[in-house]
Amino acid sequence: MPLAHLDRPFDYLVPAELDADAVPGTRVKVRFAGQLVDGWLLERADDSGHTGRLAYLEKVVSPEPVLAPEVARLARAVADRYAGSLADVLRLAVPPRHARVEKDVRARDAPAPAGDAPVPAGDAPVPAGDAAVSARGADVSGGDGAAPEGGRTASGGGSGVPDDGPAEVAVPEVAVPVDAPAGAGPVVGPGPDAWRDYPAGPALLRALADGRAPRAVWSALPGEDWPARYAEAVAATVAGGRGAVVVVADNRDLDRLDVALHAALGPGRHVCLSAALGPARRYRAFLAARRGDVPVVVGTRAAMFAPVARLGLVAIWDDGDDLHAEPRAPYPHAREVLLTRAQLGDAAALVGGFARTAEAQLLVETGWAREVVADRATLRARMPAIAPTGDDPQLARDPGAATARLPSLAWTTAREAIRADLPVLVQVPRRGYLPSVACAECRTPARCPHCAGPLALPSAEGTPACRWCGRVAAAYACPECGGRRLRASVTGARRTAEELGRAFPGVPVRTSGREEVLATVPGGAGLVIATPGAEPVAEGGFGAVLLLDSWALLTRADLRAGEEALRRWLAAAALARPAAGGGRVVVVADGALAPVQALLRWDAAWFAARELAERRELGFPPAVRMASVTGPPAAVADLLAEARLPAEAELLGPVPADGERERMLVRVPRARAVALAGALHSAAGVRTARKAVDPVRLQVDPLSLF
Repeated sequence: MPLAHLDRPFDYLVPAELDADAVPGTRVKVRFAGQLVDGWLLERADDSGHTGRLAYLEKVVSPEPVLAPEVARLARAVADRYAGSLADVLRLAVPPRHARVEKDVRARDAPAPAGDAPVPAGDAPVPAGDAAVSARGADVSGGDGAAPEGGRTASGGGSGVPDDGPAEVAVPEVAVPVDAPAGAGPVVGPGPDAWRDYPAGPALLRALADGRAPRAVWSALPGEDWPARYAEAVAATVAGGRGAVVVVADNRDLDRLDVALHAALGPGRHVCLSAALGPARRYRAFLAARRGDVPVVVGTRAAMFAPVARLGLVAIWDDGDDLHAEPRAPYPHAREVLLTRAQLGDAAALVGGFARTAEAQLLVETGWAREVVADRATLRARMPAIAPTGDDPQLARDPGAATARLPSLAWTTAREAIRADLPVLVQVPRRGYLPSVACAECRTPARCPHCAGPLALPSAEGTPACRWCGRVAAAYACPECGGRRLRASVTGARRTAEELGRAFPGVPVRTSGREEVLATVPGGAGLVIATPGAEPVAEGGFGAVLLLDSWALLTRADLRAGEEALRRWLAAAALARPAAGGGRVVVVADGALAPVQALLRWDAAWFAARELAERRELGFPPAVRMASVTGPPAAVADLLAEARLPAEAELLGPVPADGERERMLVRVPRARAVALAGALHSAAGVRTARKAVDPVRLQVDPLSLF
């Protein structure tokens, strides 16, 4: 059940007429507290340790065993890791049922074995909220129904009749051979040149092909074709007779990886899982993986729980991207889910990116993973020339470089690239035209008179409007000086494109951002203005990359501000040509700053080690385990009073959150992480058992602490 105090399996009797269909992993309906609710059948047993009366299963929703034993075990581990409930994790792990897709798949495999009756044609797709038991807010108490003597029982996850001692659920490992689909030939491992630029790369591929479980943290070279490298690692794993799961941040990366896997594995050997596919296509891909039709699943964070038989490799690209963090309870991070899978299933793990997070560095420093990096000579040959605008030589030549948004070095670099008929990429941290404005007379930030939200200008002729409530402020007057003229305090991508278009007449100007994300651009002269994460790939590479408004990234009140700035800069700089090919990168920032130094040397490992050391000293994740408790002040105090926190726990706060809520932070050593999650989950169970009205959100190691 999604209620913390009912987060355990319950026993039910299986009627004779459902015996064949009621197999572990199927969706079922049961009576719970007088209501008909959905659940999962986790295990079949000959008897139950429960001494009272048991109710019967009401219905097997579908005989398709969509919940794999390995995924059920993983879901339990993830729920425990994040102080959540199994029902919430299963809702993330298994997509909503689509009856028509099930019918089509089972008809294709006819004649079906005994008990695999087709789904009635009239069944409709199940809404996402019904994929797991949902009794939130209901009065969940004892069930009804008597069990005849000799009846068989089933242990269901998330639904059933509460009892004094439910039987222990053991979820066995199931080893299913990876069978190639009809017509698909054998997979040949990558050639001898694969990963040759990394001294430890060939050994990694050999270990994967031999069926071993290496763990690696990979720092990709500038300009690296990372989808091809991942495809080679997957091909080595499949050639060794095992499967793979690869998770990327967004659909653009997924499209590139999809193409690379088609080239490496051939058609019909992998599926893509993404919420953007739509219910039917996503469920069809999920069933293909669950039935063992394909050995490889790639996708966005929806794929982190994908059921792959004989899993041999889990991989994630760019684990620092915040899209890898699930916004629904219990808020797991794709990296942590995949690493848990590797640990539970003795699978290989690959964490790659141009940048490196403190979490990935911790894997290296603890010896859990080895780093795969290129030598400095190879790195220098592949790097573009990178220069800051805020160091002493630049300031001597251009005294205004310290305050100019686009110093002379950036203009010169862009002009030279365009003259050489090469494209120029300009990275702007903010989208829009003028996403933040201020009074032109006294520089007071312009705020909405209704809600105090920031005002923004959508275009040169546009009317200022609030970014929070959307109200138009056509008659805005500064409350400090009465001035009515506005100036830019933050310049967005559209305004930047407009300015550069005037500066370089006749040169094509393209924008890539939230409204339209470009995948590729031609290799000729042109300007591309992109927000972070929306940078396209240029044919042959960009001749120049300009990294503007660095202060907007570096001055954020966030623990990961420096790490995130470096990640975004490296991702953009990696699209430039090598220095020998005319590639140049200009970062509008002081060259003495640590993230800028790491960019100039292309040394993400150094910065990650420095960042991790600082967090150890200050007591921040990942050096410690930290949980945030957010809600109304009385509810937060109530939960913490009920929690039997470890003796080493430190309480930090409270600090204001959104609205009238507040946030408390709880910090413990990593060795006490399990105890912290268990204490918070138990305290949440006490509150749900007594039907506390005010909700409290629990997050373990949230991306944002402030």
